[in-house]
Amino acid sequence: METICSAFRYAAITLRARCRRVGGETRLTTTPIERHDGGMSRHWALYDLRIRTPWLELRVPNERLIDDIIDVALVGIHDPATMPFEFAWTDEPRDELPLNTLQFYWGQLAAFAVDDWHLGMAVLVDGQVVGVQGIGAKHFPLRREVSTGSWLGLRHHGQGIGTEMRSAVLHFAFETLGAEYAISGAWADNAPSLAVSRKLGYRENGVTRKVRRGQVDEQIELRLSRSAWEEHRRDDIEIDGFARCRSSFGLD
Repeated sequence: METICSAFRYAAITLRARCRRVGGETRLTTTPIERHDGGMSRHWALYDLRIRTPWLELRVPNERLIDDIIDVALVGIHDPATMPFEFAWTDEPRDELPLNTLQFYWGQLAAFAVDDWHLGMAVLVDGQVVGVQGIGAKHFPLRREVSTGSWLGLRHHGQGIGTEMRSAVLHFAFETLGAEYAISGAWADNAPSLAVSRKLGYRENGVTRKVRRGQVDEQIELRLSRSAWEEHRRDDIEIDGFARCRSSFGLD
């Protein structure tokens, strides 16, 4: 006779323990219970989404990957003398960054809705997190427009990763979601970001005056149309796990 005695949690695996009578003595045996990657809820379909190129992978981060994102950010994202972001979150005290980042991701997932969503996807190269590629939209089923933003750990700059991860998320936007436009923006002095956008077919779409570190500065607005994306379309980017989360984007 076999009875379930208890369950033990080990890393991201749950083990079911059973007491079995063998030859007059009781033996304890364990078998793994299948769980979602990273121990996160299997009911949140977005955790299964994968965007892969021959070089890297994008995925919605579970808490283990959020920890890895925090580690990369703590090492450094940019020269402190510059500020590539509109909200200067990297200027916050170093000891506040871990909690701030966790709260940001928890809030992002909690607020996800068909008409207003944003995903900060972990960028993995050879299984290691190197940065974040964001994508978001408001009223996407009607507007068919997404916005993107990203960052890379400082030691991963200048290797072409920024172009590759943007290509990956644009393929998801246009090929999988059916977007008509993608918009982005960068400060006028952020030459690397502007270069990636232009390389992928974006066109300048005006200049916005915004505040950066307490000073008014100019941000270059950029827009990529479906027809312009088609000119740079690739056939080596794969999307896995989208079927389960299709309705989350209002595409039923």
